[in-house]
Amino acid sequence: MTDKPLRDEGTFEALLRESARVAADFDADENEFEVEAQPDLADRHALRRVKGFSTELQDISEAEYRQLQLERVVLVGVWTEGTALMAENSLAELKALAETAGSEVLEGLIQRRDKPDPATYIGSGKVIELRQVVAATGADTVICDGELSPSQLRQLEEKVKVKVVDRTALILDIFAQHAKSKEGKAQVELAQMSYLLPRLRGWGGSLSRQVGGRAAGGAGIGGRGPGETKIETDRRRIRDKMAKLKREIAEMKVSRDTKRAERKRHNIPSVAIAGYTNAGKSSLLNKLTNAGVLVENALFATLDPTVRKSQTADGRIYTLTDTVGFVRHLPHQLIDAFKSTLEEVADADVIVHVVDGSHADPFEQIRAVRQVIDEIGGSQIPEIIAINKVDIADPEIVMEILRKESNSYAFSVRTGFGIDGLIYAIEKSLPRPRIEIRAVLPYDRGDLVNAIHEHGEILLENYLPEGTQIHARVDAALAKVINDLLG
Repeated sequence: MTDKPLRDEGTFEALLRESARVAADFDADENEFEVEAQPDLADRHALRRVKGFSTELQDISEAEYRQLQLERVVLVGVWTEGTALMAENSLAELKALAETAGSEVLEGLIQRRDKPDPATYIGSGKVIELRQVVAATGADTVICDGELSPSQLRQLEEKVKVKVVDRTALILDIFAQHAKSKEGKAQVELAQMSYLLPRLRGWGGSLSRQVGGRAAGGAGIGGRGPGETKIETDRRRIRDKMAKLKREIAEMKVSRDTKRAERKRHNIPSVAIAGYTNAGKSSLLNKLTNAGVLVENALFATLDPTVRKSQTADGRIYTLTDTVGFVRHLPHQLIDAFKSTLEEVADADVIVHVVDGSHADPFEQIRAVRQVIDEIGGSQIPEIIAINKVDIADPEIVMEILRKESNSYAFSVRTGFGIDGLIYAIEKSLPRPRIEIRAVLPYDRGDLVNAIHEHGEILLENYLPEGTQIHARVDAALAKVINDLLG
């Protein structure tokens, strides 16, 4: 274990030299590093989107809903604030999201406006240009970089004559593809239905027939309807399904809460690895604990949290949790549906905020992640900024982050550079037991000595003829057991 890293100009110069050296040495394809010995990743790549198929809610069959057929797409963004570079970065992120969902991006358009057009999102002039681009490229889908209202979606589709999908639906589709656990699938389905409900549309006039009695135009016996339209029936079925999913998620949450409460009862500190999607959170967990978590150079590769046990240099036990990645404008449906999962971050003792140092705008990513952490009630938790990918990052950008973020550390999972310094920072940030004890424990109570090693902080340990002499800091429960033993 290295000593505490020095935060002076010598450190920065060493970082620059290391970054330059590593960048020269690692010209190999990044995927070679990440794909190695990952059968789960091979399985995921084997399940590619088949042309003409889509992600659907299979049990809702009587109404038109948002079927995603992402094959050949045109991207559209509205630039309302910030710089032109920020608008371009946002569209580049949308491109990465679309490609993660399995589509081929053909073209991207950005329009400068004070606010999105309430009717068509981009305005009538840009709609004409978009329709021409769609016709010229042969695209079958338009993806908008924002959440569209049901009327905006409908009007834009009518004018460009192809399917229109917004950013929220795209992210939900990626989550649907990547969900693996029972809880993850239930959470994604709940988020999809929350998004779908206000956007449900009838299929022509057949779903708006509501007949009954003489008002039905003399339809008579057999012509009277059930008292609600078919689209209302579908909405009711969706609400019933959502209620069932919420109950299932609540039941699964009990198991997670029980395990978390057990860790807290034994005073095991928890560290949550959070950050922007594709920043390298799962890679870091694998590096620190050999967890074997799936790693992929794609957005939202990890949806299900993974908890692994680790140990400090002086023997204290703590847990590391890999969490779902965040993104700008993370759909509120996902935050609500994944609340039980995100509690792993909100209830942590320390948050390791992993930042992609090679990204074009890492400060915007830091802001977006902190916004989500604040929404789930984790703004007061101690935070470590862990700047990953310094082997391929611009050294000046890395130095700027180090200067602006007081508790920040540069590292590279791929090369191992800076890992020891980050581990030191994590261990230093763990909450420490408050009660100081001095005792001589009989040799037949080795279980207590072991408990002090795992959950306390050893200051002095000697072996005397009558037992083990201990000077340590422990929690209240362990201190009570020791005091009761010694009378």
